[in-house]
Amino acid sequence: MYCIKHPPISFGGKRSLVLLLLLLGGNRLMAQNTVPLNDLSFFQEPASNWKLASGVQADLDKDEVLTTKGGNGILINLPGKSGAKDLYSKTSYGDVDLELDYMMAKASNSGIYLQGRYEIQLLDSWGVVNPKSGDNAGIYERWDDSKPDGQQGYDGHAPRQNASRAPGLWQHIKISFQAPRFDAQGKKISNAKVIYVWLNGVLVQDNVELAGPTRGAMDSKETTAGPLRIQGDHGAVAFRNISITGFDKAPPILSNLKYAVYKGGSTTEADYKKLKAEAEGASTILSSNQGKLANDFFLRYTGTIKVTEAGEYTFKLSVPGGKGALHIGGADAVPVADFRGTGKIQLQPGEHPFELFYAKTIDWAKPALGLTVSGPGIREYLLSDANVSNNDPVDPILINATANTILRSFSDLPGGIRVTHGVNVGSPDLVHYTYDMDKGMIVQLWRGGFLDATPMWHDRGDGSSRVAGSVQYLGKPVPAIQKLANTQATWAADTAGTGYRPKGYVLNTNDEPTFKYLIYGTMVNDASTVITGGHGIHREVTLQNPVDGLFAQLATGTNIEDLGNGLYTVDDKSYYIRIEDAAGAKPILRNAGGKQELIVPIQKKLTYSIIF
Repeated sequence: MYCIKHPPISFGGKRSLVLLLLLLGGNRLMAQNTVPLNDLSFFQEPASNWKLASGVQADLDKDEVLTTKGGNGILINLPGKSGAKDLYSKTSYGDVDLELDYMMAKASNSGIYLQGRYEIQLLDSWGVVNPKSGDNAGIYERWDDSKPDGQQGYDGHAPRQNASRAPGLWQHIKISFQAPRFDAQGKKISNAKVIYVWLNGVLVQDNVELAGPTRGAMDSKETTAGPLRIQGDHGAVAFRNISITGFDKAPPILSNLKYAVYKGGSTTEADYKKLKAEAEGASTILSSNQGKLANDFFLRYTGTIKVTEAGEYTFKLSVPGGKGALHIGGADAVPVADFRGTGKIQLQPGEHPFELFYAKTIDWAKPALGLTVSGPGIREYLLSDANVSNNDPVDPILINATANTILRSFSDLPGGIRVTHGVNVGSPDLVHYTYDMDKGMIVQLWRGGFLDATPMWHDRGDGSSRVAGSVQYLGKPVPAIQKLANTQATWAADTAGTGYRPKGYVLNTNDEPTFKYLIYGTMVNDASTVITGGHGIHREVTLQNPVDGLFAQLATGTNIEDLGNGLYTVDDKSYYIRIEDAAGAKPILRNAGGKQELIVPIQKKLTYSIIF
């Protein structure tokens, strides 16, 4: 095996570790260029409908209303009744990754045009069950005026699911775009492509070819580059944290490839030189398909890698069933790694010698060598054989909530927290939640698909499921109800000393659960129902007998803002809390441990909603 002093391999039993699509796909590793929003100098001649602000808030009940606070850092469009215009970047882009936050006003409409020609729709699609191409994160239709009414639109692409948030909440979108390609005579040889769109943590567009500009394009003629364009004449919208990464440089090129295959996956770098190669020769591409050995082999490549740009390059190496490493110019580009490895190296323009090793010892893994590179102005690029997947990816085991559905499983939360007594409650309105029966708390709430049960039901499984939609986490699991000596007392992390005992749940006629537990000697009934329109969940917490000094924690976050009339935004406008009936008790917004908490005294009954 390459590198004598490397510790022994620990393989486990998960074939998913060697799926090349998982190992080499995923996030781009390029540095992002953030658009400065201290002024509007990034854009061409912005019209008066565009302004900057330091704060913004929508109205949940009024159409097209955004209230702003003076300052900068947030880009605002307030179109008014006339004269509103779109906003164009001064810089033109070809292949590009775009990432930003945006906020929709109620009933508002906007869009992002890549190269000024291909629109990703932005719309208040809150609660839409079956989104269309004109909904939020859809790829808008192309248009043919010569067709009959109702047939002009074509080639639109609806998002896979509706991951939209409520008006007035920040939404996060990531777009990866590939420009059309043209030959030397200017003839188009490949279409533009939306590589992906992620909305609020969910993949909603994947590898979509665009045969031509969408409706409303600035120009019907396609080209290699164009400006970023934001629609300004339709509706009120806000943007922040705009990051753009252009990819306009040529990828590295491999040449002078030579390979040698040796029998024995445990061969070391020192030993292979003493052995006779089972197969050797020149190659046109990096591939594991050299020689006849399917297992227990040591494969060595040498060659030259040519780069045109100085800077830091990131390499990802996939070596299923063994170890591998990549050296460039005698330095480690990818240090020795089991199954997969990632490394960074500074390279100057020119040609550099490289060595690549793949030592395979695990017989159940098919040989499959994969190598990608990304660098300055270079999108992640496959340097090896494209047909290298050693196993078919496991088909996901998805559970759809076509009716009110309950499934118990482990649930994993950020920070390495595993909820071991979780109950997942699904709804055909596509709003779902997980209830932690250890704490009497809803720990996560999500919109879209219900559950991916693959980790639980595939192979031996581990008892956990994953959210299949756009999730909103509600903080670290803690008891939802506690007795406090005063309003500044610390909220405990567990139920020690409370007499907490879960009592399961009962279902109503609609198969919606009411969770029951004992705490401080009183029975608590905790019921949640989906709000009409799928806008969130309505919570009703009832105590059998009042207990002095009891409080309910409604939210915790980095910041909580009181909007008045019982409405609050939590965690930088991630979701709303609306208190409907606290039996006359006054909510308390307090600082605690570097965060803020919203708590309220509870005597008999408390009703409130979580809106997102």
